[in-house]
Amino acid sequence: MAHNHSHDHSSTKNLKLAFWMNLGFSIFEIIGGIYVNSVAIISDAIHDLGDSLSLGSAWYLEKKSKQSADKKFSFGYARYSLLGALINSLILMVGSGFVIYAAIDRLIYPEDSDALGMIAFAVVGVIVNGIVVLRMRSSTKLNERVVFWHMLEDVLGWVAVLIAAIVIYFYPTPYIDPILSLAITAYILYGVIGRLKETLYFFLQGMPKEIDLSKIRKEIINLPNVQSMHHTHCWSLDGENHVFTTHLKLEHINKFDEIIEVKDKVKTILKDNQFSHYTVETELDKEKCSFS
Repeated sequence: MAHNHSHDHSSTKNLKLAFWMNLGFSIFEIIGGIYVNSVAIISDAIHDLGDSLSLGSAWYLEKKSKQSADKKFSFGYARYSLLGALINSLILMVGSGFVIYAAIDRLIYPEDSDALGMIAFAVVGVIVNGIVVLRMRSSTKLNERVVFWHMLEDVLGWVAVLIAAIVIYFYPTPYIDPILSLAITAYILYGVIGRLKETLYFFLQGMPKEIDLSKIRKEIINLPNVQSMHHTHCWSLDGENHVFTTHLKLEHINKFDEIIEVKDKVKTILKDNQFSHYTVETELDKEKCSFS
């Protein structure tokens, strides 16, 4: 128990560090991007600001997730993470729209950027995001692993800005910066749209793609005393914690212990498939179910 408490504390601490570093650097980027006249840096700043909201949500939800179910939320608070993902995705999409507009305007009306300033900001960007990546590279919790890959993406983005700035320094042209900005934004939007689709899928209670319902159904139907299976549903609270409910029609039941035995076997199958919540309703062969 002490080990788990220590790990949870470390997880929250890492997310807190990532949030404050990312938020501070986002503000620094916006000011610096305006100063060096680089829409590429401003576009990454908008992205990082969206990341800060994601990190803040992850940090808050990491603590919130420890709250037990209550009379308001009988399943607990895991579903809050879907709301956070939806809000963050929409913010990133709106921000990306502004960046695309600014980049296209810069292509039509070219302006020179401060290459040395861009190089300086890119180096700082690699260092700041690199510190977070190094802190979180050995993380095992899903929340932290997602943050790790997101921050690694930021490091690679700053490496791209650094290379572009060096090219601008030796071969001055006003077009590399807005083109790079559009490329970065397109890459961000590709990831955001994918995440938004996945979030909406779980909001609409779509079945988790890693769950093979036909395989589970076959395993349960093949159990002794199970005649049929109906009113079966599977969905996910947050993309990680899955829920399963079903009704089983039983046959050749002679004593109550046989019902308990069937339910225990079904629960073992569901546990093996990593369900966080499950409900199994049993009916005898002479019973009529209103849901069948």
